[in-house]
Amino acid sequence: MVWSPGIPNTKTVSHVHYPKLVTAVVLTAVIAVTSPGFAVEHPEEGWTILFDGKTLNGWKASENPSSWQIINGALAAKGPRSHLFYEGKVSSHKFKNFELSLDVKAEGNANAGIYFHTEYQEKGWPNKGFEFQVINSTFAAHETKNDYVERKKTGSLYGVRNIGRSPIKNDEWFNYRISVEGKTIRGYINGRLMVDYTEPAKPYRTKDGYRVLSDGTFAFQCHDPHSTVLFKNIKVRPLPENTKTPGQALRDVEYEYRLRKFGAGVNLPTTDFHVHLAGGLSTEQLMQHARRYGFTYGVAIACGEDTRFESEASLSKFLNGYERPPETYLGMQAEGRGWAKTFSENTRKRFDYVFTDAEAWSDEVGSTVDSESFMDQLVDRIVGIVSQEPIDIYANATYLPTALRADYDLLWTERRMNEVVQALAKHNVAMEINARLKIPSAKFIKKAKAAGVKFTFGTNNTGREDLGRLDYCLRMAAECRLKRPDFWFPN
Repeated sequence: MVWSPGIPNTKTVSHVHYPKLVTAVVLTAVIAVTSPGFAVEHPEEGWTILFDGKTLNGWKASENPSSWQIINGALAAKGPRSHLFYEGKVSSHKFKNFELSLDVKAEGNANAGIYFHTEYQEKGWPNKGFEFQVINSTFAAHETKNDYVERKKTGSLYGVRNIGRSPIKNDEWFNYRISVEGKTIRGYINGRLMVDYTEPAKPYRTKDGYRVLSDGTFAFQCHDPHSTVLFKNIKVRPLPENTKTPGQALRDVEYEYRLRKFGAGVNLPTTDFHVHLAGGLSTEQLMQHARRYGFTYGVAIACGEDTRFESEASLSKFLNGYERPPETYLGMQAEGRGWAKTFSENTRKRFDYVFTDAEAWSDEVGSTVDSESFMDQLVDRIVGIVSQEPIDIYANATYLPTALRADYDLLWTERRMNEVVQALAKHNVAMEINARLKIPSAKFIKKAKAAGVKFTFGTNNTGREDLGRLDYCLRMAAECRLKRPDFWFPN
């Protein structure tokens, strides 16, 4: 369905331009021996420098100390897994409320993390505290044999509020700022707020101390020998013990648990690929919603027949001037059946993905023919679209016009479901689970899963009032036991 107000107004889209800092790195360094105690007072507003750029005084490395070097005044993480813990004098290396600021650069396709409220651990991934993620591109874990690809990107509060698209490119320095005030955790990238999470009174726990607020030290992660990540300008500003909580936790505890279970169990960012900036919904309101629930959004631009962008020229002009929030995706919503000839492959590649549906056709035809005839036409239409059009996602899957919805389970027979599922599987087109329309049914989703079809979440909102929280999608993911390999993401 086309929502004509859903075209972002380029004058209202927030965007920050970040300067690139080019640093020459000499890959020769002496491994410093740790000895706790280093602390230099920073002249600005009570900040204290934690790393002198020359030694590892005040820091202690776990399991593989040789994975840490000092290169051109920066901590360099490269080698077998190791975590570098702060054990210096500042606040007796025990921080509860604080602001932490540092500059980070991931060289190439690299993975790392920044821990807080943690404690020294000789081996393994730290069990205590939280981690903010450092990874800017799709990272394939070299040390695993199960084709694991890390989708949680820079800016993510790992496993709690995950972000699917990094706002930062590889090989550029950027600033990471992390604050804890009472029960509120906030993460900023180059001054842009990415995570705004307030822990509820009874937080979701997978094990004691794990991603639960308390107090503790900081640690940097050396993830693997294939990753090189640098840290510098590391400073902290401790805040008073009685610092008030500025944010508000989600009141719906059951829903918060469902969000966390999806993040922990499926281990993916909770992503809505079908959002319209329509009905008064501004970009900033969308991003506030994203931060509150930990969503990654894909903004849909309707292109083709009966839309604002009916030609290649009009769409290209819009894209040339559109500056989107860097942590969002951009989706091409293809309208009409001639869109693939209207827009070139190069223009389509300017989007992260392409999706379409037959909702408008269904509303028009469904009121003029009998239900059985309509269903046969609908199935043929879906199979034709999936088979012939270059799309990534089929949206509003199994949509029926209002007059027929009460008979959904009767009209979507086994034969009809099988035809649609087989077409999706054969042509590698993902099926959208739609939050607002509450489709497909669990039976349809299970059948598609068994056939190897991938899934996405989508809202297809009409404005700000029905943006929602992906409740239906999360319930279906749990009921149908969807796992990590069952979900589709852009390459």
